[in-house]
Parts: sequence; C-alpha cells; structure tokens
Amino acid sequence: MEITFIGAGNVAWHLAPALENAGHHVNEVVSRQLSHARQLVSNTLYDARPRSDFNLAQSVSQLFILTVPDDALPDVCARLVLPEGAIVVHTSGTRSLGDLTQLMQVYSDVPVHTGVFYPLQTFSRQQSLLDFEEIPLCIEAADPETESQLVALGQEISSIVYLVDSAERRVLHLAAVFACNFTNHLFAIAKGLTDAHDLEFDLLKPLIRETFRKGMAAADPATVQTGPARRGDQKTIDTHLDMLRHQPRLQAIYDLLTASIRAGEKG
Repeated sequence: MEITFIGAGNVAWHLAPALENAGHHVNEVVSRQLSHARQLVSNTLYDARPRSDFNLAQSVSQLFILTVPDDALPDVCARLVLPEGAIVVHTSGTRSLGDLTQLMQVYSDVPVHTGVFYPLQTFSRQQSLLDFEEIPLCIEAADPETESQLVALGQEISSIVYLVDSAERRVLHLAAVFACNFTNHLFAIAKGLTDAHDLEFDLLKPLIRETFRKGMAAADPATVQTGPARRGDQKTIDTHLDMLRHQPRLQAIYDLLTASIRAGEKG
C-alpha cells in the first residue's frame, strides 16, 4: 500500500518505519515545517518525499495518516486536498471518528473514506524505534470496507488489534494518562527529591521495576498496593508531610494520593 503521513512528530517517527518494514511504502511526509519532514525521511524511511504543501490531489497514495496534534486537526483538514476515494485516518486517542468525518465532509471536494488508527503507546523521537508487535492498535472506520482494510493493515504490524469506538477510545486515553503520564510525573518528582539531597535516583530504580512487575502481574493492581497509606501508618504520613512543609505543591500531591489510596481501601 502507498501511504502518506501528514505530520512528522513522535507517532509518525515510529509508525511510518513500522509500516515500511511490513512491506508498505511511505510515499510522502507532509509537514508545515519542511525540515521536520526531511528529518523523518532521512532518519527512518527509504525514499519518501518530504513536502510542506497540502495539495495531495495527484498523490498515488491510497492511505493518508494524520499524525498531528488534536488542536491542529481542523486547520490541517481545511488545507488538505486529497484524491477521490482516499482513506484518511487520524491517530488521536481523544478526537472522535465523527470529528474527522465531519471535517472531511466540510472541506474535501471529493468523497473520501475516514477512520481511526490509534496506537495505544507513548512515543518520543529520542527513543529507539518501537516494535509494534506488542502495541495495541485501536481501529474504527466509517464504513465496513475501510474497517476491514485498516484491521488487515494493523494485523501486519501488531498482534493486538481491536475494534474500538470513539467513546471507548476516550476512556482508554484517560486511563493511559493515569497509567503513563501521571506515573512518569511522579518519577520526576521522586528524582527531584533525591537530587535535592545529593542522592542517586538510580537507588529507586529496582523499586520502580518491582512495582511495575507486581502491578502488571496482578489481576487488580489495588491488591498489591503497599506503603504508609495502605497500612494506615499516620505517623509516617505526618513525617513525610512535615518534610514537604516548604513545598506546598508536593505536599498537596502527597495528601491527595494518600486520600485516594485510603478511599480505595475502604471500597
């Protein structure tokens, strides 16, 4: 399949080479910042054409993958000119299929097919290319034929492909923010505390690994919760809060998470 990426950010950085490694051809990478498109092409792709214009009416691609920030989607769709019958998908966890379908109905001069091709993973350009085999792909489409094509494409790069509608995808994205983004922020807080006292953050890494191992192995992570809030150790909690007395933001976070753990224990 001939594929065009619109957007050259973190998702495209990993998804584009995964599709090429599965035997597909990325024909073009479009970005308003031409340098971003060139960087993606030169670093991870074979012979894609970098470009900054959105008139793709003469493109030979059958699939157009929008890997742009959610807020940019309306503006990008307004600029896009696509060939008739193209499949255009977004990769957003929060934007609905209806959003894309409506935008294309408003802005496209020719009929196109719309869908969602959402990889449930965290991506950054700084990391090595991820193996999509174990990355869940959430598929949705406006018509059965497009759905079948997107599922088949997903199964070529991942062993975890699900049909997930827009409402379900939003729930998954919300859960992912708790499981991923907030968790990483807590790592950053922990590192800030160790750095402030000239301690090595590496000392916490075995604990972090074991915490993740237990949480992922458990049917319900709440059953393997540990710590002073779990055991009702108010003396330790008060000591920790006193240690944070000059850091009200961290004190508030500590208080909130402690209360949440306690509420969970009470059912």
